[in-house]
Amino acid sequence: MSVFIELLRQYRDELERHYDSHITDDIRQAMAAMLRCQTEQQGRSQWFCSHCHHDDRLPLSCGHRHCPQCQHRTTSDWLERQKQKLLPVHYYMATFTLPYELRELARQHPKALYQAMFTVASSVLKDFAQTEHKGELGFTIVLHTHSRQRNLHPHLHVIVAGGRYDASRQQWHKGNKRYLFNAFALAKVWRARLLDAIVHDDVMSLPKSVPNKWVVDCRCVGFGLPALQYLSRYLYRGVLPDKDIIKVTDTEVTFRYLDSQTNTHQTRTLPVLKFLWLILQHVLPKGMQRVRDYGFLRGNAKQTRVRIQLLLLALFYCTPHKEQPVRSKAVRACPCCDHEMACVGVSRPS
Repeated sequence: MSVFIELLRQYRDELERHYDSHITDDIRQAMAAMLRCQTEQQGRSQWFCSHCHHDDRLPLSCGHRHCPQCQHRTTSDWLERQKQKLLPVHYYMATFTLPYELRELARQHPKALYQAMFTVASSVLKDFAQTEHKGELGFTIVLHTHSRQRNLHPHLHVIVAGGRYDASRQQWHKGNKRYLFNAFALAKVWRARLLDAIVHDDVMSLPKSVPNKWVVDCRCVGFGLPALQYLSRYLYRGVLPDKDIIKVTDTEVTFRYLDSQTNTHQTRTLPVLKFLWLILQHVLPKGMQRVRDYGFLRGNAKQTRVRIQLLLLALFYCTPHKEQPVRSKAVRACPCCDHEMACVGVSRPS
């Protein structure tokens, strides 16, 4: 059982009393799902081994995307789908950061703000590419809401394929290995457009003070797979894995994190309730997609990707990817004979 879920079960009533005005319906639903996960309330799956005829029943997982016990297969499936889209070109990682002064908006209006961030970041990249008149970009945007210390810190990571595809000429334009766009220019446009989106939104309003300088980082990350693997670790496995919770007492929780400045592990100790809220504040609004594909990497652009792969096959002598539907099945080894067991049914509580 997850350490976080055990703490949530033990301190739920106290947490709800202390943070009642901050707990949204989405957070309440996430809490309820996690507390049902792998319990009799969730139901059971029945497994059968055709080799030794052993039969077993196991409690079902909740499947909630914020549950630390679930979504491992979802992460693996996403990574496999992204691997099928990889091209034999250099990739870039662009990071669009939200300044500290606007983070309160993420607490008050997360759905509106995060949607605006996706819309603005994608439009900025598309428009910068359009000015070069070389064709369409392909990129994937991933929303992260926390810093390494797990504080609220919304930002977008964007994996961009290094090149453009001109559909009218069916021509691939190779990108610069070390340069995508000027990061300072990206930051200026990112700031202006996001502030404009907030001003014209029906529910959000700007704080009194907004910094003039925003940060967009843009760098080459090689051939893409390491960056995808890095992002996949944070997509569907919860905010803090159990292995990083190193000490729990009746009053405090200590966890470790990797400090980006020193590249060493540091520890942080918080009262139990504050720790629980630190994690729960990152629950996303219902219907909010954390990952989105754009350009020739979007889901309905498969034919375009095949044409690009054939072009690159001629240029770089690579083997084009044959995209297949990716969804791994649940498997379990028999505890008696170690053969693969089959799931033969699911029972739900009445």
